[in-house]
Amino acid sequence: MTNADFLESPFPCSVELNDFDPAGPGRFFNRELSWLGFNWRVVEEAKNTRVPLLERLRFLSISATNLDEFYTVRVAGLRELAHSGNTSPAADGLSPSEQLVLIDEDARNLMQTQQRVLTQLQKEMEKKGLSILKRDELNDEDCLHIDKVFLASVFPVLSPLAIDPAHPFPFIPNTGYALALQMERVSDKRSLQALLPIPAQINRFVTLPGDATRFLPLEELLLLKIPTLFPGYVLNAHFEFQVLRDSDLEVEDEAEDLVREFEVALKRRRRGEVVRLTHSAGAPAKLMAVIMNELGVSNAEVIELQGMIGMADLSELVTEARPDLLWPTFTPRVPERVTDFEGDMFAAISQKDMLLHHPYETFDMVVRFLKQAALDPNVVAIKQTLYRTSKKSPIVEALCEAAEDGKSVTALVELKARFDEAANIRQSRRLERAGAHVVYGFIDLKTHAKISTVVRREGNKLVTYTHYGTGNYHPITARIYTDLSLFTCDSELGRDATKVFNYLSGYAPPKGLDNLAISPTTLKPKLLKMISIEAEHARAGKPAEIWAKMNSIIDSEVIDALYAASQAGVKISLIVRGICGLRPGIKSLSENIRVKSIIGRFLEHSRVVCFGNGYGLQSKRARVFISSADWMGRNLTRRVETLVEIQNATVKAQIVSQIMAANLADTSQSWVMGPEGKFTRPEIPKGAFAFNCHRFFMENPSLSGRGSAGAADVPNLTHTQD
Repeated sequence: MTNADFLESPFPCSVELNDFDPAGPGRFFNRELSWLGFNWRVVEEAKNTRVPLLERLRFLSISATNLDEFYTVRVAGLRELAHSGNTSPAADGLSPSEQLVLIDEDARNLMQTQQRVLTQLQKEMEKKGLSILKRDELNDEDCLHIDKVFLASVFPVLSPLAIDPAHPFPFIPNTGYALALQMERVSDKRSLQALLPIPAQINRFVTLPGDATRFLPLEELLLLKIPTLFPGYVLNAHFEFQVLRDSDLEVEDEAEDLVREFEVALKRRRRGEVVRLTHSAGAPAKLMAVIMNELGVSNAEVIELQGMIGMADLSELVTEARPDLLWPTFTPRVPERVTDFEGDMFAAISQKDMLLHHPYETFDMVVRFLKQAALDPNVVAIKQTLYRTSKKSPIVEALCEAAEDGKSVTALVELKARFDEAANIRQSRRLERAGAHVVYGFIDLKTHAKISTVVRREGNKLVTYTHYGTGNYHPITARIYTDLSLFTCDSELGRDATKVFNYLSGYAPPKGLDNLAISPTTLKPKLLKMISIEAEHARAGKPAEIWAKMNSIIDSEVIDALYAASQAGVKISLIVRGICGLRPGIKSLSENIRVKSIIGRFLEHSRVVCFGNGYGLQSKRARVFISSADWMGRNLTRRVETLVEIQNATVKAQIVSQIMAANLADTSQSWVMGPEGKFTRPEIPKGAFAFNCHRFFMENPSLSGRGSAGAADVPNLTHTQD
């Protein structure tokens, strides 16, 4: 199919796959290969000439960061299973060893492609006055500048290390980067092998003086300074290398002090086994053998690259000094409804439910909600989940201020938020010092739900104001992640939220939830039931349609339920940014399912599911939900997550007719998935219309956030071009 007018087009013709068993494991696409496919799409954006040049460089950096994390978590886990002799197949039928072989081939190709893309980007950057130089390209002024930078900012933190029996091999941490040096003493020609670890605290690129924007990589600076670091030696050969280690945490189930146990586990993570060693070309064989032996890696875990090692650091070059090479500045909107009430969040929410679409509507409204609660003398209690948040979080500041003012503050801090464990430990201690009641939830379940409640005394009653989100309480990532924030003072949703908090602090599963389903108890059964009901509507000849948006779908039961619904005649449109284990468009299995992925200026992160409910998705009787959960086993069975049903008519219209419709209509940033599991970006003829949903949302306010302007009809989606 073409990608044009995905929203209005009929479903594509189904295909028959040779020797395909619709009941066999081949009906699922491998999770790890699907994730690599997503990262290929990110790399493709670095090649997309419709994207500003430095934003393309940012995409390349993101792809490298993604791949590093993939190795330290997913590949590390598969490697551990394979080494232990585990041959159990995944849902798609592949054993851990078989997956590792396929991953290795695809990932090596991806890394080589990253290098080629960087070479091309550097050529384009040079035409725009940005250069990444080699040490032999420096002029006299550059060298004087480099001398000052080296002595002031680099030399004091370096630790040159000889490699010999008298010097133990140093510890290289996860993502650690180092120079390996083969040198010779001038006086007697005696050889010396040495390492020069490059501290992560130093910027990877040094800005050079002059009118043009020029950078020198730190490794080039260090190679210039070998005579200073190793007096009396000359450099014969060198190479750069980076280490990736297993980053999974192991925590004792019966830990008496959970915080202390996590601190110990974090130290173990730093020393996890090496899962990948990447090095530059030209490594001396003997020196390479020494390093491989000391790090305990085999040839299968070593990757040689012709080009830059540690490409994630390219993000440093995305400089605001060149706005002409970045996306045009965008300032998130303050909802008109909040402005109508002079910034009073409680008054705005009291009028009716309000759904904000971040980053188009500013996340500052979430912060304001909690800051006002902290200062309001009528507020008696605040409860808050914290999965990921910023280092100097204004939300944590507000909670601390409320606790210090004598309000009852309960904070659920998730210590198991991967790579944010240490930050969350610091936040929890800060909250405790302020007088907040800090709980950590379950040792065997991550709390991924995004809930905040404020209990306010109004007259002779208590009113609960609730925020349900699809994303984290993180003001920085909220600038680039698309997420939804539902603000409500609906009493049923308030009670539901309170019951969830009681579950998190007291472990008793909540009973009688009104408009909320939660993992690990009721969310997955609710989804399966709703999909089944939609299939029944199709069999009865009623309108039957499902629209869903998420980051990943891999749960086999949910996928099989969608296959069954497709076979019953339900039209299913899925927007899946990352991993997709479902194969669309296969005759007699998934011919009524289509899948697309959107990769663009903002990171699609919101989770939504809409059911026609026998009346069609444009009907007021359609059922609409927002969620914190992707459709993965971990989210549905091993986490505390929320699925919130939307009752307010304006909010429902906003989700169906504005958010989901625009995502489905997007052609500018979209990829379409085929039955074989691959995504393709159809060609858009030069000069042809290309609808861009991100631009549409930047230009059109959310329906429920409109105040005195009123909730006018959604603008014609075909009027906003790329």
